[in-house]
Amino acid sequence: MTSSDRTADVFSPDLVAGRTALITGGGSGIGYGIAECLAAAGASVSLFSRTEERVENAAARLRDEYGGAAIATVGDVREPEALEAAVTRTRSELGSVDFLVNNAAGNFYAPTAELSVNGWRAVIEIDLYGTFHACRAVLPAMIEGGFGRIVSISMTLHHRGWPLMAHATAAKAGVDALTRTLALEWARHGINVNAVAPGPIPTEGVKKAFSQPADESTDMFGERALEGFAERFIPAGRLGHTHDIGRMVTFLCSPAGDWITGAVFVVDGGESLASPRAIPTHTE
Repeated sequence: MTSSDRTADVFSPDLVAGRTALITGGGSGIGYGIAECLAAAGASVSLFSRTEERVENAAARLRDEYGGAAIATVGDVREPEALEAAVTRTRSELGSVDFLVNNAAGNFYAPTAELSVNGWRAVIEIDLYGTFHACRAVLPAMIEGGFGRIVSISMTLHHRGWPLMAHATAAKAGVDALTRTLALEWARHGINVNAVAPGPIPTEGVKKAFSQPADESTDMFGERALEGFAERFIPAGRLGHTHDIGRMVTFLCSPAGDWITGAVFVVDGGESLASPRAIPTHTE
């Protein structure tokens, strides 16, 4: 096991004991990596996803590997009622909702001139509307408890623009703006609201979404481009791991994050600061 794969040796195993996290898109990828880090630090976890079998299996793995409480809640972040039901069940079975991690997202490459209205709507509704719906769903529970930590997973590509991703960059820019606004509105309730912007992390879902560009130079996450990508484009010299994001989320949810709100943390090994690389401009 490499240092990137370890979770329990970074934070105290009781760092967030007694707290409960609701994680959207928690059944796989970055969401599951975040769940592992929070579970390793003592939190109970409620995983929310559209895919019942995947999220049930993920919750079972958490229970087996970390020994804490973990449940699966099924629904679509585009449906406020589904999130409200998830909050109700999480409070009933796990006692509270102290942390919300907005991780559910949709994405794909598409030239803007060819992007369908439905394609635009789907990504905006999952990434931005879903974040809004989830924040609204947990608010009453957090106000009642006088405590809350909300962390939304953003991205770095809208910081400089990115062809073929008008839908995702617009949605994530909205997530950043929503993060700052809710931080101002909800601080008086003891609720901190922050965001984390990951760099390149080759999860299976990301590989699938980004493996379509026409040539190798623009194939960011496809198998052809993984070899040597980090050495060429990431100052830290490696691709990210889901636990890199999970550790930042755990830090923000811990007492160390008590006076941090309204911030967007870039966690990308310096990739977004490096010299511009070839960017996709078309698809076949």
